[in-house]
Amino acid sequence: MFRLALALVLLSSPALAQVASVAGTDGKNALGTIPCAANAGDPVQSCHAELRRHDDGSITVAVALGGGHVRNIYFKDGVPESSNSTSKISHETRGDMMVVYIEPGEVFEIPKAALASQ
Repeated sequence: MFRLALALVLLSSPALAQVASVAGTDGKNALGTIPCAANAGDPVQSCHAELRRHDDGSITVAVALGGGHVRNIYFKDGVPESSNSTSKISHETRGDMMVVYIEPGEVFEIPKAALASQ
């Protein structure tokens, strides 16, 4: 019984909510979640996201930030080029993850495999 209770606690842990997941795909586009933080100092949480592949090879990742706000991040050749924010965008690679920063404090963790060309 204790093991079952421990397993349920671990499965409901916020740490597991901080992993990218795919809820559905049509082979080209995908719906799921990615770890993100909408404001400086906010903890990373699981955010709903949509990955849209375009015919020219570019990719748009749309992330729901809450309160009806959506951040679109535009990728070309697997690298973020811009967003629908006027703020500065930068990125770094951490293992198999692309971490995108939009000033002053937005953070998005996107699996590099999702950004690879098909």
